[in-house]
Order: sequence, then structure tokens, then C-alpha cells
Amino acid sequence: MDRKRSDTIAEALEGMILDGTFADGERLDEVQLAERFSVSRTPLREALQRLALSELVEQIPHRGVFVRQPGPVELVEMFEVMAELEAACARLAATRITDAALGEMRAANAHCQRAVEARDADGYYHENERFHAILYRQSGNGFLERECKRLHRRLTPFRRLQLRLRGRLGQSMAEHEAIVAALERGDAPAASDAVRRHVAVQGEKFHHLMSTLRSAAE
Repeated sequence: MDRKRSDTIAEALEGMILDGTFADGERLDEVQLAERFSVSRTPLREALQRLALSELVEQIPHRGVFVRQPGPVELVEMFEVMAELEAACARLAATRITDAALGEMRAANAHCQRAVEARDADGYYHENERFHAILYRQSGNGFLERECKRLHRRLTPFRRLQLRLRGRLGQSMAEHEAIVAALERGDAPAASDAVRRHVAVQGEKFHHLMSTLRSAAE
């Protein structure tokens, strides 16, 4: 129960950091937050630990927990690395993925499609996480999988936020389908390119994301 509650609190706090409720550098008061969410300190601390993994907050011993927002250059750099890591997963998975895993990816896509139709960005994101986790695993490279998961956690709030941009859910869904089609064909270059385009935050997509973050900060 606490674990589920801590996930909900973490997502709520992510939103409050991104929408400017909590400013960059602000100290988060555990007592006040526990009262706000009507919970004990245990699930709240678990939620803050999750935010620390994504580096949206920094836990400083004997001082407390402080909000930390990445700048635009750091954010672009992280997305560039994420796109290349996931592209490597796709290239390896094209020759290693199992039929069962392809079935899991198609099932995740079916759930994603229902979320698109319901205009449920958060529901889409949860299935999107499942989709990408399968891709990481099917690379057959444990070290690469761990690095992808680590950076994915770091970028979670921003990947979720960009799905709320108008038209992005449908675009992401089409990209998912292209990725699966390339994997089914065993086409490593196509799978790698499709994943790179899917993950990279460039051009118009980047400008929309940064505009959203600036509006939240203001």
C-alpha cells in the first residue's frame, strides 16, 4: 500500500516541480509535505528517494532535500545520450528479440493505442515504459540495459511532460509501430533509426518542451 502511495506522491511532486510550484533550489519540508498528502513520513521519503534517482531533487545530509532543475543544455545532452543508447538496444534486439517479446511489445502498443484514444497521457506513459523496458531487455546486453534504465529514470519527468504536447501521443504511437515493424523484419539499421528519432528531443519537439518548462517556471 505504502509503495503504491509513494509512487502517486512522487508523480504529484514531479508535476509540482515542473509547473513551478516548487522553485529550483527550494528546500522541501517533509513535515509540511506529509500533511499535504495526509501520509506518514515513510511513503513520503520513498517518494523523495524516487525523485532523487531522477535527480529532480538533491538530498544533502543534515540539510534536507532541495529541488534541482536541469538547464536546457544538460537536458539536450541527456536526451542525445538516451537516444543513442536506445538506438543501440534496437540494433542489437533486431537479431536477438524473441517471438514472445515481440508479442509483449505488440500488447504494450495495443494498450498505448487505447490510451491515445482516451487522451490519457499518463496512462500512455506507463505502457510506454513497459514498451521501452522490453526493448532494453531484448538487447541481450545487461550492462546496456542497466545504463538505459538509469538514464530513463533520470528523464522520466521530462519524457512524461513531452507526451502532453498537442499531437504527441499519436506521433509517439506511430513511432512505436515503426519500431516493432523494423524489429519484426530483423532490420537493425531501420530499428535503430526509428528508436533514435522516437527518443531524441530535437527541433520543434525540443522547442515545445522548453517552452512548456519556461511557462511553468514563470
